[in-house]
Amino acid sequence: QISLLVGFISVNNSQWTDYSAYSYFQIVTMCDLVMILFFYIIHIFRIYRMLTCVSWPLAEFLHYLIGTILLLIASIVAASKSYNLTGLVAGATFGFLATVLCVLSIWSSYKVSCITQSTSE
Repeated sequence: QISLLVGFISVNNSQWTDYSAYSYFQIVTMCDLVMILFFYIIHIFRIYRMLTCVSWPLAEFLHYLIGTILLLIASIVAASKSYNLTGLVAGATFGFLATVLCVLSIWSSYKVSCITQSTSE
């Protein structure tokens, strides 16, 4: 998710008006980005085939759901504390864009895992 990275960099290189709001935004964006990369690595190297004790579609769904909710909250807080500073507004905007993209990822992972499994039975 490039939008998470751009939002993080925009906020990191700006003057902060509220330390707690933007440190929370940075923590949420980096944790979300790390978890997305974690799931990409699991899918690329097909680790999910070796670890059958974990329901990977459910784990991915819960990750996207929790990450999206936290990202939405962080983006709202960042937008409310930006005070029209360009970098902070850009960071909050990319946070909202990443939220929309995460919602699309939730829908696509639900569609792939649940709908295709129910039709294949």
